[in-house]
This record gives sequence, C-alpha cells and structure tokens, in this order.
Amino acid sequence: MLLARMNPQVQPENSGAGPGSEQPQRKRKAAELLVVKERNGVQCLLASRDGDEQPRETWDLANVWRFPYLCYKNGGGAFLIPYTLFLVIAGMPLFYMELALGQYNREGAATVWKICPFFKGVGYAVILIALYVGFYYNVIIAWSLYYLFSSFTLHLPWTDCGHAWNSPNCTDPKLLNSSCWATIPRTPSTSSRRRGVLHLHESSGIHDIGLPQWQLLLCLIVVVIVLFFSLWKGVKTSGKVVWITATLPYLVLFVLLVHGITLPGASNGINAYLHIDFYRLKEATVNIFFLGCWIGVLIAFASYNKFDNNCYRDALLTSTINCVTSFISGFAIFSILGYMAHEHKVNIEDVATEGAGLVFILYPEAISTLSGSTFWAVVFFVMLLALGIDSSMGGMEAVITGLADDFQVLKRHRKLFTFGVSFGTFLLALFCITKGGIYVLTLLDTFAAGTSILFAVLMEAIGVSWFYGVDRFSNDIQQMMGFKPGLYWRLCWKFVSPAFLLFVVVVSIINFKPLTYDDYIFPLWANWVGWGIAGSSMVLVPAYIVYKFLSTRGSLREVSSGPSLGEGGGQHGRGHPESFPLG
Repeated sequence: MLLARMNPQVQPENSGAGPGSEQPQRKRKAAELLVVKERNGVQCLLASRDGDEQPRETWDLANVWRFPYLCYKNGGGAFLIPYTLFLVIAGMPLFYMELALGQYNREGAATVWKICPFFKGVGYAVILIALYVGFYYNVIIAWSLYYLFSSFTLHLPWTDCGHAWNSPNCTDPKLLNSSCWATIPRTPSTSSRRRGVLHLHESSGIHDIGLPQWQLLLCLIVVVIVLFFSLWKGVKTSGKVVWITATLPYLVLFVLLVHGITLPGASNGINAYLHIDFYRLKEATVNIFFLGCWIGVLIAFASYNKFDNNCYRDALLTSTINCVTSFISGFAIFSILGYMAHEHKVNIEDVATEGAGLVFILYPEAISTLSGSTFWAVVFFVMLLALGIDSSMGGMEAVITGLADDFQVLKRHRKLFTFGVSFGTFLLALFCITKGGIYVLTLLDTFAAGTSILFAVLMEAIGVSWFYGVDRFSNDIQQMMGFKPGLYWRLCWKFVSPAFLLFVVVVSIINFKPLTYDDYIFPLWANWVGWGIAGSSMVLVPAYIVYKFLSTRGSLREVSSGPSLGEGGGQHGRGHPESFPLG
C-alpha cells in the first residue's frame, strides 16, 4: 500500500547531479515525506504545511523585567556560571527536542504524542498552562498600551504630584532621602501606578476585587482584537506580524542601551549588575529554568517548518540569541537604575526590582527625568507592547494549533475557534483589571506556569527519552536532516535533563513561600486556590495515563510505545526506520 502511493518516477539517489536530475530528486523527497507521514498514522500530504515556515521567537518580556534582576539578586556575574551550565545541560537539549518533535510529526502539543499515546496528557497540560498564561498576559499588554497612550503628552503624568489620583503623602522623588525611598511608596510614579492605573487603594485584598477599570477595559479590548486578527488565518498572518514584533524590540533595546550607558551613575549600576557574589548563588537554582520555558509553543511553531529544516541549527541559534539578549538587556536596565540611584543619592539595592515594579514604576520614572522624556517613554512602551504581543501570540498559537490538530471540527472552523479562544481569554482577563486585579494576576503569575510547567517539561523528557526511545527519536531526526544527534544530546535527553528537572521541581515545592504582593499577605485559601490551578494542569498527565490504560487493549508496552494501538496508526503503526525502506 505504501509503494502504491509513491510516485513511480522516483529515481535512485545516484541518478546524477546535473540540472536534469533536480525534478526527480524533488519527487523523491516528496515520496519520502509521504511515507514518513503515513508511518505516523496520519494519511495526508506534508505539502499542506510546507511554505508556511514560522519565524522563531527569540525573546519576551522576561528578558527585560526578570532576568536582569535575578542576575543581580543571585550573585551578579557569578549567576552566569550556573545559568550557562543549566542552559547547556537542560535548556538547549529540551529546546532541540521540542523543535524536532514538532517538525517531524507536524502536529500540535497534544497530537504529537501519537509517538507515545500514554503521554498525551502532557500535551493537554501544556495547552491548559498556555491558556492560563493568556488570561493574565494580555492584561500586561493592556497596561503597556495604557502607558503608551499616556505618553503622548509633553508632560508625562507620572512626573509630579499634581493629579487627582496622587496619595496625600506623594512627594517629589528629589526630596526623598534613602530611608523613605526604600520603605514608603511616595513617589509620583508609584502613586500613578497603584492609584491612577490599578486603583489598588480601593481594594482591601483578593477577596475584594471590585469592578473592571474602564480605561484598562478599552485597552484590553484593543489587545484582544489585535491578537485575534494576527492569529485567525494561522501562520500566514501571525508569521508576518512576528517579523515586526520580534525584531522591533531589538532596535529599541539598542537605542535604550546606547543612551543609558551615557547617563551619570550608569557605571555604578552596571558594576552592581556584574558584581560577583558566590554566596548568593545558593538561591539561584530554582529561578533559572523559569527564564526559558517555551514548552508547547515550540512544538506548535515547529510543526509548520519544512520537513528538512535544520532544527538543530535553530535550537542552538535561537536559545543562544535569547540568552545573550537577556544578558545585554541587563546593561540597559541597570544603567538606568544606576542613573536613578545617582540622582536620588541612594544605593542600587534601593531601586533594583523586577517585574511590573521595574517596567511600570522605576523605568517610567527614570525616563521622565531625561531630556526628550516623551520620546523615550513612547519608544520604551512600544518595545513592551511588541514583546507582549509576540509572547501572547506564541502562547495562543500553542492552544489553537494543539486543539485544532486534535479535533478536526475545530480545524475546519479555525477562525471561529480562534475567536472563541480570544474571547474566552478576554472574559477571564477581566478579573485582572479590576480594582484588586493585581492580586488575581499575581496569583496566576505565580502558580499557573511555575512548578506545573517544570513538571510538564519533565514528563515530556521522560516520555520521549524513556518510552518512545532516544534511538527512535534520533532516527527521526536523521530522516529530517541527514544526521543523528551526537552522544552529548542523547545523554542529556535520557539522563541529565530529566534528573535536573526532577531536582528543580522538588526544590520549587520544598522552597515554596506563602504568596505576598508588596506588604499584602495573601490569605491561606488563596494559596490553596493557586496550588489548585497548578494541580489542574499537572493532574492531566496521570489522569490520561490511567484513562489510556483502562480504555485500550494490549500489553503495557504495546499501549505506550506508539500509535499502532488506539491512535489511528492502523497497519502503518510506527516502527523503526529501517522497517520502511524509502526507495
């Protein structure tokens, strides 16, 4: 049956290298791809996705608002030692694994597990995690859009205390001494953020979130509309948008870096950023892997690559660029923080922070003191907006592709399904733009994609390396690119990376601390809700294993080893490559 569907004009490989042999070789490649696809239990031509190769993402908001602070907090220059080590033994190997999985099987996060049906729950867990992240990530983009709109004025609204939203004790930053700066949120920028944007003073906690803020509601609507029209036709539209959102931030970062290092006090900030402190490295191990989790997103994007695309090159290049960008962004951030510390005559540790406090309070305040502050504010928030949209598109594409590939009715009505996903994330994001919405967002940011995503990556590594098999996976890669992964990659996939991930998962659970936001301590029930959110995705992995075991006949080895039993493999169930000669 396989040979009957192959093109009869396929010629041997040694049929010549001249111009006349190009057409037969192209036909041979098409036949090879068809055979590979049929062995995966999917009776369709690969050409349906060729030509829609998706540009790879290289960095996101975490590079700007999380990495520089974590580097400073966890030993400065010394932090780069374990960061680079864990990148090499876990980050790059798993990045490579995901790209190869998606590209070879040409499926989303769920259906890619036809290679090992027992682990399909990993795909569903990834999709749910991406959906959770979408609930609050779009809110961060809405904040950026709000600040961008607010920047189109000659007098930035967070520069002084003359506004209705300012607190009674609002004070010009230049009049604050170091003790006030470190302990009392009295600056106009802080007051603008907490009272003017979030209306946090009107909420007493997560139990009292109130109603959505209409300004943020309008921004959220704009964000969701942009995302919908960027995704509704698949990579044909999202690929074009990504070319802008993934490249524009580099230009902006370069401009901010060049300007930042010329400011007074910038050298002090950079010295603090790079200062080596080996003692503080003891806190670094749990934080590192949160900086580079693309699980699910890579599988979805790689499924649109050409079958013979060099995903090994992509894995090395993209992960390296991402980490180098993280490191370089630290210079742009800490040059500004050094400038602020110099201006207010305080220590770097008094102004250094991460997350929303960095990009929506400290950086805007620093920008407001520069010549041409309106221009710099617009440039900075355009960068945040581009990074946010780029990151959110990746997560939503993982959800849409993952479920559409699994349920054909969704694929046939992709535009309607994309609208449903976009609208669903919009509705749940409303909880994050209420007067107490920052508490909901903090809860989701901590639990939705923390330990749960590490657990999902761990199970993915186990499923591919131990159940599907490193040798079979290596043969798949050889069929795509003409060479097998080296011994180093195979050892990492099977032993080093899973061991490291298991260690990080265990440590992240042991070292968990009750949730807080500034001085607010979350009630105990909120922490349990958070763990419930984390557990809701993790439980899908064992739940699907139990379901598959009870619903499928055959031995445990047969059920877990491939698509021939229950995943549509039929008589073309997956076997070793040598069982299917391509010629």
